[in-house]
Amino acid sequence: MLTAKGEESDIVLGLNLGADDYVTKPFSIKETARPRRRLSAPRKKKVQDVYEFGCFRLDIPARRLTRKGKEIELSPKEFNLLEYFVKKPGRALTRDEILNAVWGYDCVVTSRSIDRFVTTLRNKIEPDPAHPIFIHTIRQIGYRFEPPEQKT
Repeated sequence: MLTAKGEESDIVLGLNLGADDYVTKPFSIKETARPRRRLSAPRKKKVQDVYEFGCFRLDIPARRLTRKGKEIELSPKEFNLLEYFVKKPGRALTRDEILNAVWGYDCVVTSRSIDRFVTTLRNKIEPDPAHPIFIHTIRQIGYRFEPPEQKT
């Protein structure tokens, strides 16, 4: 960020908003080495935005779930829940982690709401919701998403 605002609060705000660096005017020509160094640094890995599991394809940017090319309708919360699961395959996720990640810290929702949404999601993606192959219940903990290709 190159700006004339040099107050500490402005610098902190700029960095918190995602700036890699903060240079205030007037500046020494030698200070241009910092941005040049940043620009020549290796880029961060691209975040995966399409996930495939079983016969499903979850396209995050398009907010679309398809099964063998046919779209499956999900509510916004169901989509967010599935997105959270697919991004953390094989990991035991507590109900509190799921609640905070999908609903947010400020939301007044019980952990039972998570169970209800998982049941609804299972009904849409599991071949046999009574015997799930993707979203497994971990008693007294929460859930674990395991796409078939993740199993050993």
